[in-house]
Amino acid sequence: MSGRITILALLAVAASTGCCLAADPRYPDWPCMQAKVPEISVAAVWAGPPLDDVQDKWKDDAMVSELVAKLAARRTPLEQAQKAIADFLQGTAADKTAKGKLLFAGLFDTLNAQRASVMNGLERVTRKQRGAVDKIRSDTAALQELQSASAPDQQKIDELGNQLTWETRIFEDRRRVVKFVCEVPTTIDQRLFALGREIQQDME
Repeated sequence: MSGRITILALLAVAASTGCCLAADPRYPDWPCMQAKVPEISVAAVWAGPPLDDVQDKWKDDAMVSELVAKLAARRTPLEQAQKAIADFLQGTAADKTAKGKLLFAGLFDTLNAQRASVMNGLERVTRKQRGAVDKIRSDTAALQELQSASAPDQQKIDELGNQLTWETRIFEDRRRVVKFVCEVPTTIDQRLFALGREIQQDME
């Protein structure tokens, strides 16, 4: 049993030696195949009127703030979000422009913050994974030493073997989660672009 655990641990480490190597040396903790773009620029997702005069004013409007929270939530289907925007942007052309600018400013701030939080979380996990690899290697070496002893202590072997099983399981679980979460920043980018386009269309 413990011999099999040793092999599994070694295989996990061997397979993971490239798990924490960054594709872009500027971002050594970035674990995703997708290039890291630290921030979205307004120009990349908004072709409407300038937002310089609204900035954080959307936070002072309870209706806009509530709608921003609803639209930014990924659990809100995009079609439903687009309809909510169309329903909100009613009135004269001036009213639509004022509301649209506030709404997009709120979405930009909120989704950018969500995106940054996800990316920071991914990099924290990468640092944990590096530590996990080192720990698995160290414990694997210790287990091999115990197994090679002239008078093996079976209790210690079993305890360390169980610990290695747990460590490798956590490592693999994190790796699977990272692969899934790596898609989230792109999903947020696409949502922000789609909602921005809807706001611009309804303002016109």
